[in-house]
Amino acid sequence: MAKVVIDANVIISAAFGGKPLEAVIRAFRDHEVYLSDSIARELETVFLKLSKKIPSERIPIVQEKIRGLMAFARRISVPIEVTLSRDAKDDHYLSLCKEVKADFLITGDKDLLSLSPEILHRHGIPSRIVTPNVFLEIIS
Repeated sequence: MAKVVIDANVIISAAFGGKPLEAVIRAFRDHEVYLSDSIARELETVFLKLSKKIPSERIPIVQEKIRGLMAFARRISVPIEVTLSRDAKDDHYLSLCKEVKADFLITGDKDLLSLSPEILHRHGIPSRIVTPNVFLEIIS
């Protein structure tokens, strides 16, 4: 059983279906998924942005689905220790990966995907950073 961290954008995308949903379902069904307090807060703030992109009557449905997913994750508090990403907001994902010794970080974020395995290992992060599609290929 792998330890998995999922980027908030993948979780949000999963609410709309497709490969992100398939990857999230497989991660929660077959593996241990971890969520930090800062990622949970990020998910909450994303709801505000959604109001501009989807009809207002759909927002509660999407929120409910995302909160349902979050309830099944192992939630832990992690200080931001790692500063590797070009986007400082992504460092909480890397810090969580380091803390739980995650096998995978599922993301579509180009800044995170551009980090080499050598740099990650040098900073004590054993994770493979992959897209939802690659995650599905690896675990199949």
